[in-house]
Amino acid sequence: MKRRVNPDEQLMTALYTEHYAVLINFVSRYVSDRHKAEDMVQETLLRAWKHIDHLDPEPGRTRSYLLTIARNVVTNAWRAEQRRPRLVADEHAVNSVPSADNVDQMVEGWLVAEALERLSPEHRAVIQAMYYEGQSVADAARKLSVPEGTVKSRAYYAVRALRTVFEEMGMLR
Repeated sequence: MKRRVNPDEQLMTALYTEHYAVLINFVSRYVSDRHKAEDMVQETLLRAWKHIDHLDPEPGRTRSYLLTIARNVVTNAWRAEQRRPRLVADEHAVNSVPSADNVDQMVEGWLVAEALERLSPEHRAVIQAMYYEGQSVADAARKLSVPEGTVKSRAYYAVRALRTVFEEMGMLR
């Protein structure tokens, strides 16, 4: 059983066979990638098919109509390419940009340093020894030359004072 071909399909087949080479040469002047050029020619023919009623059967006018569509397709593709962000090829520039995590960590570090500055020197020394240097209560007591019980109570009150400072700074609720 033969499939019936409507006149529009016959016209498009004729346009493709007659004008494909001219269109691909025209688009290739502006697009270096052969695959992109072929896609643009297909887009040109698709747009012509969508507006087949605008086609003038006179051969010279048909070609100029198709070239006008191809020019618009190339222009639209170029404009879309200009709107896209460009990839940076400079490895040093990419590595020097701080990531969002680094920025958050830096800000948190500044806030914690500011909060520690608001503590008394004794409380700050205990926090430094136990939480930043990882010393035990006994090691911190030896380093600070105070009894272990004093280190424990200073650590307790320093953490409470830090909580209050963080609340004042709006870091805790």
